[in-house]
Amino acid sequence: MYNGFSHSVKGASHEKTGLVCQDSSAVKLGDSYAIAVVADGHGSKKHFRSHFGSQFAVDAAIETIDRFYQVRDELEANLPDNHQRIIRNIEKQIIAAWNSKIEQHLAEFPVTDEEKSKFTAEEFEAIPTESYYGTTLVAAVAGADYTFGLQIGDGSLVAIFEDGKAVMPMAYNESAPANVTASMCNSNAAGMFSSFYYPNRQLIALYSSTDGLYTSFGSEYDFLDYHSIITSQLTNLESFEPVILQNLKKRSCGGTQDDTSLSCIFHAQALHEHLDLLKAQIAENKQRAAERKAQLHSKQKNA
Repeated sequence: MYNGFSHSVKGASHEKTGLVCQDSSAVKLGDSYAIAVVADGHGSKKHFRSHFGSQFAVDAAIETIDRFYQVRDELEANLPDNHQRIIRNIEKQIIAAWNSKIEQHLAEFPVTDEEKSKFTAEEFEAIPTESYYGTTLVAAVAGADYTFGLQIGDGSLVAIFEDGKAVMPMAYNESAPANVTASMCNSNAAGMFSSFYYPNRQLIALYSSTDGLYTSFGSEYDFLDYHSIITSQLTNLESFEPVILQNLKKRSCGGTQDDTSLSCIFHAQALHEHLDLLKAQIAENKQRAAERKAQLHSKQKNA
């Protein structure tokens, strides 16, 4: 029923400085549900193990959501009336699983003298151990006729339903209130998530991405149009996936030159059934983009 892909590429800025890719991504595909996850490790020096933190976040999200689906009939029976409570429980358990992975990693690999050398003794003592691994997280789930997602920190989630329109169920960067960076490493992380639940919708495709992708576009319109175009090509995923990867590498050189991750899950049958509608939507998007460009040119000319 479901297919998908996930890719993380190193940003141009990290290539220049020799930093590791701090993004992580994964998909989990099944007959009755699928999961698309990305995480973006923080770049500041106190988060010096964030590349591990992002991988732990991706793993914790998939393991936690899988655990809820071990009683799928019960989960799906309760989602319509209790989705907020269920998603909050998932968020809390993801945080708990992430912290557990951090504790295990620190026990096996204590902080080295080299890692400490970038700080004074006082500076290092002031850093909470969770901050070593600081990261964002975006996770999207598709079921039989519903979708839900959760997010902490920046990044994006894009859905395309049976009407062929690409939408963002959660506003970009919505989860960072009052200029406070929302992160898995925050002491109140469980209360900093944003989430959504859409029932009774036929999903075509669902995407999670880190902010490196969003910032490589000039506008939200262009960002959403990009997802529509990708979706129209997923009928030939095996041959198209290398093109997606190459495009992500190209885009990682634009915007903030940050690491870039994209995870996608799609319903193969729904895509086939709505392909003509999707192509018509892409043509409409191109026309609207041309109109926006003409309007902008006219304003600049008359300014």
